[in-house]
Amino acid sequence: MKIAIGCDHGGYLLKQDILIWLEEHNIDFEDVGCYSTESVDYPMYGEKVGRMVASGQCDKGIVICTTGIGISIAANKVAGIRCAHCTDPLSAEMTRRHNDANVLALGAGITGPNLAKRMVEVFLNTEFEGGRHARRVAQLDAIRP
Repeated sequence: MKIAIGCDHGGYLLKQDILIWLEEHNIDFEDVGCYSTESVDYPMYGEKVGRMVASGQCDKGIVICTTGIGISIAANKVAGIRCAHCTDPLSAEMTRRHNDANVLALGAGITGPNLAKRMVEVFLNTEFEGGRHARRVAQLDAIRP
């Protein structure tokens, strides 16, 4: 499994914690930035992660900004991306089981590192249930601007 991960300045420190966790668990990743706490615009990082996942370069993605909201909107602009902004492990689990979400959005100003790492673990290790949910995911994927 390979993970694309990106953030803006507000998510940089949490991203560093998650990168350490990924390394400790031998999970391959591509860090698309940003690389400091200097102010940057989040849309480009959400888009970069989204494009890497949508193209198949990476299996799943993680995006982080201060709230998780803006960067999730940016990632969801990429066709084929189902980015879910989660604030707890249950929502991270259910968005994989029922929505086949392929990108997890986190808010560094909302979520501490221990909770964030648990959500990443659950998100990466939960399988899509398929069945009746597959029909709904196909309907989501068919929605185009």
